[in-house]
Amino acid sequence: MDTSGNGVGDLRGITTKLDYLQKLGITAIWLSPVYQSPMDDNGYDISDYEAIADVFGTMADMDELLEEANRRGIKIIMDLVVNHTSDEHAWFIEARENPDSPERDYYIWRNEPNNLISIFSGSAWELDEASGQYYLHLFSKKQPDLNWENAQLRQKIYDMMNFWIAKGIGGFRMDVIDLIGKIPDLEITGNGPRLHEYLKEMNQATFGKHDLMTVGETWGATPEIARQYSCPKNQELSMVFQFEHVGLQHQPDAPKWDYAKELDVPALKRIFSKWQTELKLGEGWNSLFWNNHDLPRVLSIWGNDGYYREKSAKALAILLHLMRGTPYIYQGEEIGMTNYPFKDLTEVNDIESLNYAKEAMEAGVSEKTIVDSIRKVGRDNARTPMQWSEGKNAGFSVAAKTWLPVNPNYQEINVEKTLANPDSIFYTYQRLIALRQTEDWLVEADYQLLETAEKVFAYKRQLGKAIYLIVVNISDEEQTFSRALENAEIIIANTDVEAIIASQRLQPWDAFCVKLTKA
Repeated sequence: MDTSGNGVGDLRGITTKLDYLQKLGITAIWLSPVYQSPMDDNGYDISDYEAIADVFGTMADMDELLEEANRRGIKIIMDLVVNHTSDEHAWFIEARENPDSPERDYYIWRNEPNNLISIFSGSAWELDEASGQYYLHLFSKKQPDLNWENAQLRQKIYDMMNFWIAKGIGGFRMDVIDLIGKIPDLEITGNGPRLHEYLKEMNQATFGKHDLMTVGETWGATPEIARQYSCPKNQELSMVFQFEHVGLQHQPDAPKWDYAKELDVPALKRIFSKWQTELKLGEGWNSLFWNNHDLPRVLSIWGNDGYYREKSAKALAILLHLMRGTPYIYQGEEIGMTNYPFKDLTEVNDIESLNYAKEAMEAGVSEKTIVDSIRKVGRDNARTPMQWSEGKNAGFSVAAKTWLPVNPNYQEINVEKTLANPDSIFYTYQRLIALRQTEDWLVEADYQLLETAEKVFAYKRQLGKAIYLIVVNISDEEQTFSRALENAEIIIANTDVEAIIASQRLQPWDAFCVKLTKA
């Protein structure tokens, strides 16, 4: 929500919408970075960790948000970006201007580049003309990587974290945290040998002394690695984001832009079931998510954002939220927002998408193919303005032009309309959140995948004699489902469960959870 009229959402905008979020039932907000930044990568390039970017407001606005959120039982989770800074951070400016300064060693410099590639394409090394050395940047060249081997740098980071903890935040989401243990000379980036040593030290120096939540973005995690991060006795993090299921969005062993034409449902079942069974209770903790700021809208890539938009959105919610783990709802997911229908590259803002377009064009790929890929999996899909109403700019801003264009479907899909419909997607999410806060079985029950038709995802959770059955048809087609469900207690559904019991058939995107009286 934009309260300043500049076309960009801001901190006061979040504060004005806290009552809406309280109605949804959430207990924490993870903010993407709001620190001072040149915005080369939408704030993930930080120039001052202890200041707020002017475009988002002031530190007074942040203090007000913390106070008002806490008053409603909602915690603010800060996005902690400590793999790299902006090249406009005071540390890097000093490192560049004075190669003999202590800050020089806060970053990673080499006389010659090796073969490391930037995640944003091209070499991960950039020549600093003045000193004749190259610095490492695993992302944009305006995002130089920090040297975590430097103990003085680590202490500076811990001091900064304690600054925010003292302000009353609820914890940290740790951006690409699995990269901080990198050994560039060996071309090791993720899961380096000192990674867990650094996390233990961070825990002891900062959040470990407080009742805070921490979640690490860990792209390369396996259940075994996730246990290292999140087993309570290891004293590292509360939980992880792992992305194995996200890999199904693209062709096997291909870059993200070579997107898969449809979801491989059997593979999704295998991946989710592996994480549900191998990351055991008490040994570690997982996050549950479909969407985030880096991913396309799940409704458009794996659901049906046309005729079955509402029903498929509810089905995907029910499937995910009744597993073990902490669920995350991305802004607009709870009202069924969809991907943006990009017409051409002039509508694209994201640096990753623009770098891909430039490289692909140089390689002879047609603009149509490039825009098709960005339209399907580009990061801007998740970032278009939140759709609050049928008013100008979907009620997001009074500005003549918003920072990204508003999805043209906002008159049909918006909060105002959703709240007025008691059968809307919003109220399914509200019910799921309420279940999470009252039902112990969602945390403690065992998980078992059931044999079904290929496009049906069915699993049961069992705690003692209580058995909960979750069934979802992940398709636009009718599917068979035969199981004795008589006398079952309906917990949540997006369909007529009695009709399923009678017909032994699932209609497109049918989803339900029932408590069984017998196994």
